[in-house]
Amino acid sequence: MAVPENDQFLRALRRQPTDRTPIWIMRQAGRYLPEYRELREQAGSFLNLCRTPEYACEAALQPMRRYPLDAAIVFSDILTIPDAMGLGLGFSEGTGPHFERPVRSVADIKALGVPDPHQELRYVSEAVSLLSREIGDRVPVIGFAGSPWTLATYMIEGRSRSDFEHVAEFLRSEPEQLDHLLSILADSVALYLEAQIEAGASVVMIFDSWGGILDGEDYVRFSLQPVERVMKKLGPVVPRIMFARGGGEQLTEVSRIGCEAIGLDETVNLRAAREEVGQTCALQGNLDPAILRADAEDLRAAARALLEDYGPYPGHIFNLGHGITPDIDPDQLACLIDEVQKFRAVSA
Repeated sequence: MAVPENDQFLRALRRQPTDRTPIWIMRQAGRYLPEYRELREQAGSFLNLCRTPEYACEAALQPMRRYPLDAAIVFSDILTIPDAMGLGLGFSEGTGPHFERPVRSVADIKALGVPDPHQELRYVSEAVSLLSREIGDRVPVIGFAGSPWTLATYMIEGRSRSDFEHVAEFLRSEPEQLDHLLSILADSVALYLEAQIEAGASVVMIFDSWGGILDGEDYVRFSLQPVERVMKKLGPVVPRIMFARGGGEQLTEVSRIGCEAIGLDETVNLRAAREEVGQTCALQGNLDPAILRADAEDLRAAARALLEDYGPYPGHIFNLGHGITPDIDPDQLACLIDEVQKFRAVSA
């Protein structure tokens, strides 16, 4: 795989010295951009936008035209795998994703199979391929998937919920069957990410959005071990990032699953995280997305404070602690990127 002209992101992922701290933003393609809203209207629906490679490629390119970002990320959704399993994915305005046929029984789990990424999920690989050709050798392209645990929570609940009632019941009454579901999903995620790598992704990221609802041994068993299974199947062909939302208290355990970098949410102290795992993994993050609503002076100060908190060490990728929200003025992101990129060079 050719090294891009701008390899700051790849070097940081390998904890090598960089000229400056690289930056990209979770959900950098999305509703805060007026051109994205126009594209979404043209596509007719969010799902059609995701499932049409030309639309998905255009959505991923839009922020790259606006900003000097250090990586592009394929435009897709973390729920494409359970959708390909036949659960009937839909999106409702105001309530988000939902499944027509959630997984609520052992029989439901036994009916699931591993989707073929070259068939049911071919549209994602095609979008990665288009994006890689359009980006050329400018910056790396990131492919991604939801973690097995996060996918399982949506599949069992049927929609995003705060109480996780049905997941809690599975944990209590059918933990072995939950293990089986997670193994199916781990195999599915590994094949899916392999297909994205084959299509041109030079980095892959796993979003573990709901691991933080688990404690202690349950977090290791149901969240980390399935991701570790994915990491072993992938191998170190390309750098791998684990976004461990809510996993700040178990970073040492996260660092042992085989990823090259850990994505941190905004609740984690960056300096403490570097001191704990910075010799093992690069760190990505973790500015509070809400700070993008502050005035320019305060926004720049917050960015500088985070960079200073990490210190003059390699292995930092600047990002938010979660995705950028739809209400953000695009000029605010331009201000943030400018402040990060003019900050002092990272020393060896």
